[in-house]
Amino acid sequence: MALSPARNTVTKKKTNTMDVIHTVRELRERLRAEPRVALVPTMGNLHEGHIQLIRIVKPKAACLVASIFVNRLQFGPKDDFNKYPRTLPGDSEKLDAAGCHVVFAPTEEEIYPQPQTFTVEPSSLQNILEGEFRAGHFRGVATVVLKLFNMVQPQIAIFGKKDYQQYLVLRDMVRQFELPIDIVPAETVRAEDGLALSSRNGYLSPVERKEAIRLNQQLQKVRSAIFAGESDFAKLEQAAVKRLDEYGWKTDYISVRRQQDLLTPSRQEKHLVVLGASKLGATRLIDNIEIDL
Repeated sequence: MALSPARNTVTKKKTNTMDVIHTVRELRERLRAEPRVALVPTMGNLHEGHIQLIRIVKPKAACLVASIFVNRLQFGPKDDFNKYPRTLPGDSEKLDAAGCHVVFAPTEEEIYPQPQTFTVEPSSLQNILEGEFRAGHFRGVATVVLKLFNMVQPQIAIFGKKDYQQYLVLRDMVRQFELPIDIVPAETVRAEDGLALSSRNGYLSPVERKEAIRLNQQLQKVRSAIFAGESDFAKLEQAAVKRLDEYGWKTDYISVRRQQDLLTPSRQEKHLVVLGASKLGATRLIDNIEIDL
């Protein structure tokens, strides 16, 4: 476990317009007089999708805080926590250029000064789709986000809808705990060919990068079929999985669900989302498309 900076050292440094802060004490002091704070939680290794979150939420608050913390609790035993890219200097430059006011980049010891025996247990939503393949993932996400909310005490927070299930889990957590935070969902940012931007895209080889758009293409085919009147969702899901796997993908799921809660929809449901997760080589990609009939 990484050690936090010594208490008698300076842990805040100034860029041109932005503070980079590493401790909760200094963070609270910096934000004490701010009338309205917005939070963009990230694990770093930032791309244009993250920067778009900054642009969307910046006009909504007097002070914009981006957190950068690789959260061990949300990694499963098969996930490589230690290999996740730590790119704070480059991330800070991007955030500064985008107009962020504060970067909160705590060490692991600062977030978890003792073993985290109190955790947030999400609803049964945590057990389906992503939760079926990443046991405990949403517990870890909800726990660290609640801690970040307590540390930053924002009035607004933004989450990208690429991680659709994560957004719903956190939205519901805020509602059920009556937290005074407005949750803003942001549309998925895509490359010109339709691939959803993700830190994981950096793991793709050049050949895999060209192939990676196939996941989105299959979701689009499901969407088009539903708009054309097809209501046998299971048939559409199975066909999409088959098409992906024919090209060497290893698919966890393609699933049509209700937007509001990701439950299995009736054939009369008007607000749907088709979600997919599949592994291309060693890289697991996720994506989704909303369908409003």
